[in-house]
Amino acid sequence: PSTSIGNNQTWLNIAKKVILEVNNYQPTALEGIHDVATLGLPPHRKPLNITKVDDRIGTPYLTVDPDKVVAVVVANTPDRVNKFTPLDEISIAIGDNVVKFFEQEVKAGRLPKDTLLPLQSGIGNVANAVLAGLKRAGYKGLTCYTEVIQDGLLDLIKDGVVEMASSASLSLSPDAVDDFRENINFYSKHIVLRPQELSNNPEVIRRLGVIAMNGMLEADIYGNVNSTNVMGTQMMNGIGGSGDFARNGYISIFLTPSTAKGGAISSIVPFVSHVDHTEHDTMVIVSEYGYADLRGKSPRERAAEMIKIAHPDYREALQDYFDRACANEKAGHTPHILDEALSWHDRFNKTGTMKKA
Repeated sequence: PSTSIGNNQTWLNIAKKVILEVNNYQPTALEGIHDVATLGLPPHRKPLNITKVDDRIGTPYLTVDPDKVVAVVVANTPDRVNKFTPLDEISIAIGDNVVKFFEQEVKAGRLPKDTLLPLQSGIGNVANAVLAGLKRAGYKGLTCYTEVIQDGLLDLIKDGVVEMASSASLSLSPDAVDDFRENINFYSKHIVLRPQELSNNPEVIRRLGVIAMNGMLEADIYGNVNSTNVMGTQMMNGIGGSGDFARNGYISIFLTPSTAKGGAISSIVPFVSHVDHTEHDTMVIVSEYGYADLRGKSPRERAAEMIKIAHPDYREALQDYFDRACANEKAGHTPHILDEALSWHDRFNKTGTMKKA
């Protein structure tokens, strides 16, 4: 394997015919960085003996039945990479708010002071900004148990902020790829790449107490999260591993700028247009205006916290919706005005903005 394992061992196991690629672009120093093991099928599935991020339970190699191999392709092809959006004031503020939340948890005795717990981070400039915030806060010796390593995490390894990172793949910008290749012998001591069924395994995520940090498109005032579909129908991206980590992490955090499309869309809405993560799997939501700690709160208490971190242009409208929903004689446990719950999305589709005229 090279810079990504994903589900490759599973594909090799179930395929009838296999074409192998030998890619001479990938540095030979990658050998040994991988930890390949398979779960097996029930009832023969055994516990995974991973109690620390750097534990290894498999081999550095993928295995395949030679009789399946019908061809070998020799290539010299670099990974397909993209540049990340540079950090801006909003993403930096989100990162700083995550650090403030961690400081609260350390003070309350719910997180270790210096090393926190293993971190999982999604992809994009907001995720990179959160990682940069950890560096500014002076953390050292952290660990990561995640699905993808991107530029921000590579920087933290280089600077000693992160001591060890486990992942299923690397997703780097062109400059970061060059840095990784030039310093592969250093990075290989601090990175282990595993199959996705290990990197995203619920048993391991829960045992290690992973802190999950993922981006989202929108959340509603009760904490339901949409991370995939714009206006409920237009897919922006897949769910990735966010569900694995949000459901099983010690703390599940979702990150978002408070608005999109130049302020025409609020990321905090009365009710999400698509649900990827229910309120039961969402613990903390962070915007540039602060963090909403939803743990242990009733739906009405959650709404109050969510409105605080919405963009100022939308707070009054959110509060008005919530107040009128609570005043309804059939308000119940989770107050909603059903004929208005998705009116913000409908307004955007008709006028190009969620704001009322």
